[in-house]
Amino acid sequence: MLPNQTEDGSDVVIEARNVEKIYNTESVRVHALKGVSLQVRRGEMVAIMGPSGCGKTTLLNTLSGLDDFDAGLVLINGTDLSHLADDRKTEFRAHDMGFVFQTYNLLPVLSAVENVELPLIVSGTKPKAAREMALRALDLVHLRDRASARPAQLSGGQRQRVTIARALVNRPAIIWADEPTGALDSKTANEIMELIVDVNREEHQTCVLVTHDPKVAARCHRTIHMEDGEISHENTQAEMAALAAAH
Repeated sequence: MLPNQTEDGSDVVIEARNVEKIYNTESVRVHALKGVSLQVRRGEMVAIMGPSGCGKTTLLNTLSGLDDFDAGLVLINGTDLSHLADDRKTEFRAHDMGFVFQTYNLLPVLSAVENVELPLIVSGTKPKAAREMALRALDLVHLRDRASARPAQLSGGQRQRVTIARALVNRPAIIWADEPTGALDSKTANEIMELIVDVNREEHQTCVLVTHDPKVAARCHRTIHMEDGEISHENTQAEMAALAAAH
């Protein structure tokens, strides 16, 4: 049984019901999500896979409230995102969610600890408390000794660790990750996934990540496959491990 999962499997933290997303430009209309429905339970790690342009990043952005959607329903811990004003949605993300992206998005003029504490400072946490929380987050990713280093002084793997620490600093209920290992070599990618798995196990955060790598997906409890804006099928962790071993 997954961490914090109830016997009947009812402890759902993320739910999408018939979600539709359409991009309209001057020359083309793209139906990016076509009635997607899914559930993710508390403490579960779920990978989203599929070919380029299939809608996997759009799905992650829609579920997390980064993007609006055109039809359907998204519930996060029972909260209907579509009914939240923009400022309330931003506040909800800041307190309940953490984000990890392939491009790190670290400010080059700030040290590692300053980058990690930035979301806290922006949300009104007092500087002393923010610094203590940021240092604890750097401890979680085994990088406290590099707290004063700027991003340019860190390796790619270390920069991604700082990004993960920033995502964890508020102890959010959900971590969203879009290709978190995509810019890393295979050894560093494995280390980052070890870290994400450890955090999921020890901190019980729900994690949804987009990846193209079967080895990354095999570290998750299950994998959702997308094709042409729809969920085509799912694999268990054991099934993904077998697929990854075959590559």
